[in-house]
Amino acid sequence: MIMSLSYPTTLITGGAGFLGSHLCDRLIADGQEVLCVDNFYTGSKDNIRHLLDHKHFELVRHDVWLPLYVEVDRIFNLACPASPVHYQNNPVATTKTSVLGAINMLGLAKRRSARILQASTSEVYGDPLEHPQTESYWGHVNPIGSRACYDEGKRCAETLFFDYHRQSGVDIRVVRIFNTYGPRMHPNDGRVVSNFIVQALQGLPITIYGDGQQTRSFCYVEDLIEGMVRMMDQDATIGPLNLGNPVEVTILELAETILRLTGSRSALVRKPLPADDPVQRQPDITQARSVLGWEPKVALEDGLRETIAYFRGLLIV
Repeated sequence: MIMSLSYPTTLITGGAGFLGSHLCDRLIADGQEVLCVDNFYTGSKDNIRHLLDHKHFELVRHDVWLPLYVEVDRIFNLACPASPVHYQNNPVATTKTSVLGAINMLGLAKRRSARILQASTSEVYGDPLEHPQTESYWGHVNPIGSRACYDEGKRCAETLFFDYHRQSGVDIRVVRIFNTYGPRMHPNDGRVVSNFIVQALQGLPITIYGDGQQTRSFCYVEDLIEGMVRMMDQDATIGPLNLGNPVEVTILELAETILRLTGSRSALVRKPLPADDPVQRQPDITQARSVLGWEPKVALEDGLRETIAYFRGLLIV
């Protein structure tokens, strides 16, 4: 696909998704021109519908498996299903999105001399043997497991980013995103926050995998987007750099908090832990604090209230 734009533009792949749509909002609010690209596999036009008539916003339906020829100055590469339900539904497509998408967007960045940011993931650390996880940790990943299409796809994308930087001088930035939540999460994406909230609001049993003592660290979406923007705008590091909330909670604690905030009487039901599911996940954000002057501001309960309100409206409960 060929498109010629006469104004400086920031391209966001996966721009109609959960994170991408919030990033579109932020950059539009900052006065930037935004080209949103999405194939709508997991993204939704509803997430960006309020922007469709904005003079600084343009939407293109396109798959990053295929080359894209546009005139842009910056690229945020967010395209890839990020929840286990979605990325395991078509694992070959997931790997192709990460790897071919990275190749195509890096090729575009090289042609345009554009700065490009890769939205990588804490999943590159796998089921970590180091806790909390620092950027220097190489990870503990099963390369042939059911999660490998996402884990290894993102790891390969990081390899491509750094090789394009070393070999061709492409101006890259890489962030590793830890668990993020907030409005516009898909209600059926299988992620723990959306699962628990939907189950609680509908009076369904809350599904706890394993003993519920596995931990996660949850970052509210507005905090995460702030970190991504700061990473793109600075020149001190190319990364990789962890973005997430270092406050660690157990899955059981999260379930109990959501039950309390929703007023739900849903029962807790335990099921076996999925294969290769990490036992602990907590970011070390020393670099983000030092380089970006960034750390999360939104407390978990405050963010959950906003997310619950969103799902109440979505589910009309």
